[in-house]
Amino acid sequence: MKKTIRIHYDATRTEEREINYIPFRYIIAILLAVLETLAVISIVILLSYYVPYFYLAMWITEIATIIYIIASDGNADYKIPWLIVVMVIPVGGLMLYLMFGSRKLKKKFIRRLDAMRDVCPTDDSAVLAHLEQVSPDACDQAKILRRIANCHVFTNTTQQYFPLGEEMFPQLLADLRKAEKFIFMEYFIIEEGKFWNPILEILKEKAAAGVDVKVLYDDIGCMMTLPGDYDKILRRSGIDAVPFSKLKGNADSEFNNRSHRKITVIDGKVGYTGGINLADEYINEVVKHGHWKDVGLRLEGEAVQELTRLFLTDYCINVRSVQDSPVDYFPSYRADGDGFVIPFGDGPMPIYKRRVGQTVIEDLLNHAHRSVWIMTPYLIIDNQLCTCIENAALRGVDVRILLPHIPDKKIVFEMARSHYHRLMDAGVQIYEYEPGFVHAKVYLADGETAMVGTINMDYRSLVHHFENGVWMHRCAAVDRIREDFEATFRKCIRMTKDNTRWNLPQRFVRAVLKVFAPML
Repeated sequence: MKKTIRIHYDATRTEEREINYIPFRYIIAILLAVLETLAVISIVILLSYYVPYFYLAMWITEIATIIYIIASDGNADYKIPWLIVVMVIPVGGLMLYLMFGSRKLKKKFIRRLDAMRDVCPTDDSAVLAHLEQVSPDACDQAKILRRIANCHVFTNTTQQYFPLGEEMFPQLLADLRKAEKFIFMEYFIIEEGKFWNPILEILKEKAAAGVDVKVLYDDIGCMMTLPGDYDKILRRSGIDAVPFSKLKGNADSEFNNRSHRKITVIDGKVGYTGGINLADEYINEVVKHGHWKDVGLRLEGEAVQELTRLFLTDYCINVRSVQDSPVDYFPSYRADGDGFVIPFGDGPMPIYKRRVGQTVIEDLLNHAHRSVWIMTPYLIIDNQLCTCIENAALRGVDVRILLPHIPDKKIVFEMARSHYHRLMDAGVQIYEYEPGFVHAKVYLADGETAMVGTINMDYRSLVHHFENGVWMHRCAAVDRIREDFEATFRKCIRMTKDNTRWNLPQRFVRAVLKVFAPML
């Protein structure tokens, strides 16, 4: 079902658009999850009340669970809210933790990973040795990233940085039209409109011409933007479409571990990533929260192989079987590009045993000598990362964080502002983008090392979701990133203690939100 809304752009321009209600399939799935949760908790409570010694068994289990949470290797910021829930809510808190506390990938996904273990074998030892000669600090970062994300460092790759989604859009269309063998697209959000519809027409044409077209979209991310059976609609046009982690209504962690990745791969030669989803606000065709600031990155050359591998991994864990393809997904293709490039992925265990995105951010902060500039829509960070930011500023590094001035989620915005005063006290400069909303995820250190991708500075990105990014050192795109930061700072409000005075209720609300943020 859909309803019509009227969007006001300015005093002279309005537009009527249809938006989706939540499809019935999702409503049923959510209700099933809620009912299953309530049923389990109710049964346990009844057993505790009527069955002799059952409550004692529950009490022992609760103590064991508390000990397990405290002794686990997880971050303390994540342990605290769960300890509060388990200890304060009798029986129910324990059951909630047992049902939703795990952040590991589902077993059915794990079983499908073996087919992708050895795909895209690459020997990058020579490139790494060259990087060590160019910059030992950058080489140290590359070594850690390669090891924890099972990725590779590349040269022979050109990069094109787009400071706005509307600047990336025409180039993306042009590249899609040139596809000859295959097109892979994976996005958190897809929505019908001026952005997606022209892309879809090209995909249909290419599929009809025999091009292998695969589309992967997150099932929850597209809950309110696409029909519940959109994969079937696309398949009727010859497009191999799969929803990522299709929502079934299970009372477990299926609502976490979503695919927040944004990847396009064309013939294994050209790839796109960044923060841009395939919806109209990302190219400022619809105004929701003022001007939408987002960025994209186009790669051409050897490094695209890593984006291909990430897509195929996500595709394989969401289909029951993978058919052999006559298409070579990893062609040998070099472009005359400068610098060093590492596309990488991040996600839940057991694929990634460590927090890849957070490690990259902390490495940039720890190795920086002059400056670290960060552009992120959210700032919901644990004490470890907050301390890392502070330490960089305290040793004299020019640390700046650029955030939205017009938020998309007010509660999340309050969580971000709860960190302002602590960071300011350490010398961190905080800016808010006055024209509207920043959705870009860009990190720049010393003007020569950068990371662009899908990784926000929040628990969703750093702990729960499948994410991806591109680490770059001494690339032409890094200069464009620095120029974009400088231009964007001029459009921002510099936050100070004077314009961020919070009253007592605001401080209390932010304190509560800060405690439970890791669970959200």
